Amino acid sequence: MAPASPAAGPPLRRPRAVAGPQGPWHTVHDDLAATGVVLVYGRLAQWLPHIQDVALVRPVLGRDWHRYQTLTHPRAKERFLASRLLLRYAAALAIETAPDLVDLAYQPGGRPFVRGCDQIDISLSHTEEVMVVGITSRGRVGVDVELAARRMAGTGSEAQGCTPFERQRLDAADDRFRNDTLVRLWTLKEAYSKALGQGLRFRFTEFGFALDGTWARLVGPDGRDAGADDWAFATFAVDGKYVVSAAVQDAGFGGGTDLSVQTALDAGLLDALLDTAG
Repeated sequence: MAPASPAAGPPLRRPRAVAGPQGPWHTVHDDLAATGVVLVYGRLAQWLPHIQDVALVRPVLGRDWHRYQTLTHPRAKERFLASRLLLRYAAALAIETAPDLVDLAYQPGGRPFVRGCDQIDISLSHTEEVMVVGITSRGRVGVDVELAARRMAGTGSEAQGCTPFERQRLDAADDRFRNDTLVRLWTLKEAYSKALGQGLRFRFTEFGFALDGTWARLVGPDGRDAGADDWAFATFAVDGKYVVSAAVQDAGFGGGTDLSVQTALDAGLLDALLDTAG
């Protein structure tokens, strides 16, 4: 499958489905090697069989084990386990190591990163039955997934999450597509905010998007170009009922074909880290 072609920023391909630890991970590896960016999604039902024995999962969860123990709702615990496994397996593929050696940590705002591996950036999102991971070696990445049928029109979402330019566009378009457009705008803003490490602290009325098919362009509240030529923004339909949006920056690092943790770390430091993990 050929890379998609945004007007600016790094190339993005459709999210790849992985049905569990068995993959198929070769398609994910091919995307990352070819473009420096990969989007991966998994269905909770396909990952559940692999998380039934929590004793076996615990070593892979690492630091997340303590957070998992604080959860009380069974479905929330399942989703947490499955999403962290998906993230760790995807990151392990990128840096050519084992999932239980991926040292996943979080920034103060909750943004995940792989400790000691600055050569990649990661992002995670999940809703109901689908989990999505974004990985890039080019700069920053943010992903967000939402139900395509989530009701947003008529709920005050326009006032809370749209710029004057976006509201003008919504009012001028066919009202039948209003909710679809709002879901897409919302997920794009979530993805961009995650990539910046801002989360919901970045007011959605302060930046907007001009939509063009799969792609989007970052604009100011008045619709003027925001000059984000190093970013690519795209939205994809997944499983016929979910919307996945991604924001990826090309910071000029290139595709990064050699991402292996074995070559990214000093050999002595790597031995010390592995000894500690053991």
